[in-house]
Amino acid sequence: MSAVRIVLADDHEVVRAGMKAMLEASRGIEIVGEARNGEEAIARARELKPDVVVMDLSMPVLGGAEATTRLSRELPEVKVLVLTSFDDRGHLTRLLDAGAAGYVLKRAAADELVRAIRMVAEGGTYVDPGLAGNLLRGSRRASDSFTFPSAALSEREEAVLRAIAWGQSNKEIAATLEISTKTVETYKARITEKLGLRTRTEMVRYALSRGWLAES
Repeated sequence: MSAVRIVLADDHEVVRAGMKAMLEASRGIEIVGEARNGEEAIARARELKPDVVVMDLSMPVLGGAEATTRLSRELPEVKVLVLTSFDDRGHLTRLLDAGAAGYVLKRAAADELVRAIRMVAEGGTYVDPGLAGNLLRGSRRASDSFTFPSAALSEREEAVLRAIAWGQSNKEIAATLEISTKTVETYKARITEKLGLRTRTEMVRYALSRGWLAES
């Protein structure tokens, strides 16, 4: 199994050094580049094609939010994991809508950051447990006035969408449904085409509107 290749983007050298030492102590993770701002993060991603960019939000020249938006459009295969001290739902939903695959608070334990990196590298979505409840409560309120297309999903498409809404990675979905990760991607494309759900937040809202996330 190849290592997960990481670019660290944070304007504080001491913070980058600490994260680098901590992550390099974890098996299967390789730090291939560093960036001091959003522009450098995009340049390193173009040059190095990492699996994941661990992105701070408050950086000079170009902030992490704008860099996430641009990276998601230009290099969608490179996953962005936001690592920030902003613990409010507004930042969380904005970054997920911008294309971030994960959102972790800087106060999170080291093993949680490693878990988040592995999950987004495998195609999943990770939200810091301290913020997940806020996202769901906000999504419940939004779903009351949110209108979704009524196109019917096949049994397999629904199973894949339910799993995505629960935050499972492509690898986990493939193992559960006994299909390949490429087939999972095909189902995701069909879901997007049928329902127009282009962001993870919209998928969670759709799942809430169907009552799927209240099921045990």
